[in-house]
Amino acid sequence: MDGTLEWIAAVGTMLAAGLVAADFGRKATGWGFVLFCLVAVAWIVSGLTSDALPIAAMNAILLVINAWGVWQYLLNPKKKREIELTQQCVAEAQRRT
Repeated sequence: MDGTLEWIAAVGTMLAAGLVAADFGRKATGWGFVLFCLVAVAWIVSGLTSDALPIAAMNAILLVINAWGVWQYLLNPKKKREIELTQQCVAEAQRRT
């Protein structure tokens, strides 16, 4: 487990964690979760092809968790509407000051 795929997955994991931790906003966090999903797939492939089943199993579960994050931050229509309303309220408050 020291090949190109693992290095891509490792760097991608660090970038995704940085996006989520930096709190640049919901969209950036959502894209961090997308990146987490992509690297989880890479880790699953790596784990299955190198007989590292614990890595593959852990990342299969993380893939589901991160897919939930993608839904929450990028795809959920109710959350999108809440964000729009919040942005409208902020714009109104800024206009009044």
